[in-house]
Amino acid sequence: MKDSVVRDKSFDFALRIVQLSQALQNEKHEFVLSKQVLRSGTAIGALIREADQAESKADFVHKMAIALKEANETEYWIKLLEGSKQIEQVLSVSLQADLNELLRLLTAIIKTAKANK
Repeated sequence: MKDSVVRDKSFDFALRIVQLSQALQNEKHEFVLSKQVLRSGTAIGALIREADQAESKADFVHKMAIALKEANETEYWIKLLEGSKQIEQVLSVSLQADLNELLRLLTAIIKTAKANK
């Protein structure tokens, strides 16, 4: 994946998640949920980077599938943060839009890789 849209988008999303986590900790003094969303939100990109170096097609699909799971978990934490009034709806909607794009990309990548076995 030389020039990878999903890799770039996941990195940009991770940066937003880092900023979100810092703001939650500094402004809201919220440490538990901020660490959860930080862990899952940054894991997406890390797993995509790992998939770049996969040892086999099966390993690639496996790492991308875990990235997809982390994206789904991140969606949960964002919704929980909004529901508990830790973040504004506008921010939640913006993060969700980025996350939905990642979810679609990851799903398509996994389906394509499985079809080309």
